[in-house]
Amino acid sequence: MIIPDVETPSMWIDTHCHLDAGEFARDTDAVRQRARAAGVLHCVLPAVLPANFEAVRALAHRHADSYALGIHPLCTGEAGEEDLALLDRALAAARDDPRLVAVGEIGLDYFVPGLDAAKQEYFYREQLRLARRHALPVLLHVRRSADGLLRELRRTPVGGIAHAFNGSLQQAHEFVKLGLRLGFGGTVTYERALQIRRLARELPLEALVLETDAPDIPPRWLYRTAEERAAGQPQGRNEPGELPAIGAVLAQLRGLPVDELAAATTRNAGEALPRLAALLASGTGN
Repeated sequence: MIIPDVETPSMWIDTHCHLDAGEFARDTDAVRQRARAAGVLHCVLPAVLPANFEAVRALAHRHADSYALGIHPLCTGEAGEEDLALLDRALAAARDDPRLVAVGEIGLDYFVPGLDAAKQEYFYREQLRLARRHALPVLLHVRRSADGLLRELRRTPVGGIAHAFNGSLQQAHEFVKLGLRLGFGGTVTYERALQIRRLARELPLEALVLETDAPDIPPRWLYRTAEERAAGQPQGRNEPGELPAIGAVLAQLRGLPVDELAAATTRNAGEALPRLAALLASGTGN
């Protein structure tokens, strides 16, 4: 695969990066330094359960990034009321922390088998209410669940970002109407991802933000098929430093200069996450 040749523009924002993941445990600081050298001046680090609240907070402060606190739908199976109470207390304790920018990663996942849909929906509703209570936007997990997410957002309106958006064009417009931005990452680099690439081309530019979801959703130049892996070719690790190359693909799809795309998605990220905008404006977010 050919990796796009990218000249580093003024600023890229990775709006969804799991820098606390085990895949980065041995070289977290080096990963973040590579990203910064590539032009990724800010990352948003979402939590997935109370056990990693402190990890994302500490990393955000260490690297002048920002973080979100929430319970991921894939983690709701083992979660209980005490976890919602922990989240409420953590959000209250961090109310004056400018690096806390959202409640997330929360949402619904109707793709993974064996999950309790009703329990997911309960945790999603309760976390939307917590976001409203603490005056924060949300980072939403969307997988075969756009209609369910939209239904609850209409009842409990909050802004934020629909991460790794993969719904229909009509659903995309409904999220945008409700004031959310849509996250695009490595999937747009695959030529066969026709629906995602259509959305990336046709949605209003002001609706788009960029993300890596690192270490997940690798771009095409890091991906290895099962046959390639069996032949000894290792799967490349997705890192936040891949964002400029992903952005270059999106810019090409839209027929835009790369620096214009970077500036627009940075502005959109700040509009979706007002505390992030304040960090960037103050110079403490890069």
